[in-house]
Amino acid sequence: MASKACQMPRLPLLPFLVPRLFVHKGKDLPVLGSSLAAALERKKFTTPLRTGALGTKKGMTAMYEAGTGRRFPCTVVQMDRVQVVAHKTRQRNGYYAVQVGSGWKHPSNVTRPLLGHYAENKVSPKRHLVEFKVQDESGLLRVGETIDASWFQEGQYVDARANSRGMGFAGVMKRHGFHGQPASHGVSLTHRSMGSAGQSQGGGSRVYPGKKMAGRMGGEQVTTQNVKVVKVDSDKGLVVLYGSIAGPDGCLVKLSDAVKKPWPNVPTNLLDAQAAADPVKSLG
Repeated sequence: MASKACQMPRLPLLPFLVPRLFVHKGKDLPVLGSSLAAALERKKFTTPLRTGALGTKKGMTAMYEAGTGRRFPCTVVQMDRVQVVAHKTRQRNGYYAVQVGSGWKHPSNVTRPLLGHYAENKVSPKRHLVEFKVQDESGLLRVGETIDASWFQEGQYVDARANSRGMGFAGVMKRHGFHGQPASHGVSLTHRSMGSAGQSQGGGSRVYPGKKMAGRMGGEQVTTQNVKVVKVDSDKGLVVLYGSIAGPDGCLVKLSDAVKKPWPNVPTNLLDAQAAADPVKSLG
């Protein structure tokens, strides 16, 4: 049996919720390039200053320019009971984010852990629940606040994310744009087939990972960048976007400030956003 003098003292455990990569005890030491803190610093310029919002694609229509009379297509997105459900902080989770929910769901169709999450934050159960990352704590809205259509301003640019329309099992010509086999000589009943899937002995007698083949097409998230906001109707919760976006009518659309455009000169809190949308109501 080892003596007490030879036994090593037990080190105290770090708190579970404190990320170790954010603890820098050394003074004037550079931050490691492979650390989480350095990664967040690199992503700082492409992370929005404020949260995004959720909407439902209602369909497409057309509008006319006032000066030239030119007709252009546009997409109508409606926001339904969009609320802030929770926060993600750097001290607790390692990053800043706002959890946003939209719609309504009957409590009997929600799991008990999720019901407890809604009850703790005093928010009704939501149909959809999405996270939006923000740069710092100034972009965190109060839990329970409602985000309406006035969160976006006419003329600004947004990024619209939605799941594309599912097209089922598709061949390589439709799915990947293959040209197909010759249409006349030397081909029998395989004009639209893929052809060879790889080499024999020289390539290892196998099919390489990522090979473009026939399979299920669509049903994936597609981001349409730099979409201009044409019109905003706060009373009806409508946001009209220029052109088309991915997804069928009725799909969920995630709207956020465009990352490839200068950050819009819009408020980061709801009170300033409502005042900018309707100055007359804000004075009353």
